[in-house]
Amino acid sequence: MTQQGKTVAIIGGGYGGAALAKALDEHTDVVLIEPKDAFVHAAGSLRAVTQPDEFAARIFYPYEGFIKRGKQIREYAAGVDERGVTLASGTRVDADYIVVATGSGYPYPAKTRTDSTDEALAHFKATHAELAGAGRVLIAGAGPVGLELAGEIKAVWPEKQITIVDPSDELMPGYEAELRTELHAQLEKLGIEVRLGTSLDDEPAVEPGRAGAVSVTAEGERIEADIWFQAFGASTNSGYLENGIAPLNRRGQLPVTPKLNVEGHAHVYAIGDVTDVNEEKRAASAGRHAEVVAANIIAQINGEAPKQEYEPSPVRVAIVPLGPGLGVGQIPTENGPAVLPLESVIEWKGRDLMTGYFDAAFRLEPAA
Repeated sequence: MTQQGKTVAIIGGGYGGAALAKALDEHTDVVLIEPKDAFVHAAGSLRAVTQPDEFAARIFYPYEGFIKRGKQIREYAAGVDERGVTLASGTRVDADYIVVATGSGYPYPAKTRTDSTDEALAHFKATHAELAGAGRVLIAGAGPVGLELAGEIKAVWPEKQITIVDPSDELMPGYEAELRTELHAQLEKLGIEVRLGTSLDDEPAVEPGRAGAVSVTAEGERIEADIWFQAFGASTNSGYLENGIAPLNRRGQLPVTPKLNVEGHAHVYAIGDVTDVNEEKRAASAGRHAEVVAANIIAQINGEAPKQEYEPSPVRVAIVPLGPGLGVGQIPTENGPAVLPLESVIEWKGRDLMTGYFDAAFRLEPAA
């Protein structure tokens, strides 16, 4: 049922914000405050670098394709209070409900560095050209991003020499030993060298993603490469919230209740990476946050008490493809964590990086 006159301002159109805007579009007047011209399926960005002509366009979903009644304002937020949002331009957006969903930033190419789809596509093609001519690749960071990038590169250029360095003493700490054993075996099969317990003494002089002579010291040893990528350094997109609606924690995250209200504010919510929910920050979690908040806002606009609460998974969850044909994964079950068989990793994510799922959710017409 449409509630005329009830406005929901959603700040941020990433995984959580886009899902919430779509869920509330037929129930209330959605105002999506997002400077990008399209939702970006960031999990596909690494394949967009290695296969820009075949894959890159598939990760962009224009907001007008799935927001029909509501509208998008292509600006950045500068402040939030109980009654609305102040934009960077100084314009005021008054709202009955506000949802903070600005997520987190991450070094390119895991996340795009522009608000324009056309510019992002050009960046992917340029980086692909730089990478194509590089025989030796250095990746700083052995988390899921670094591992996936290495796998995508090997899937296109199996002859390239890839070295991953990370200060941690083990891959994917906290996950099942079976998963980590399988991950090591697959990396060895691909010929990817992983140096754990290894930190770069200094950052390479060459810009990440640009071809050039890379020569760095790590634990007293020289590493030579022709290109390097940074695969660490997530940061919460919450600078505009400082001294605002609620005190941020040391990671720049908002305190939220189990119903995902910002603490102390019944009509202000937060979802995704910007929350202080104690869990690994994943796209799937942001989507589940959106489901809870959608239900609670719909209840409120219908004069009912919001009842939905979010419960983070007690089990670490991840699906980490190493290109379209390899990878590892772990999911929760009634009996605790379960390591996914390779066939499930490929089917659920590796084959198309979930673009099929997002096509069904957000795209009305095929990608060009």
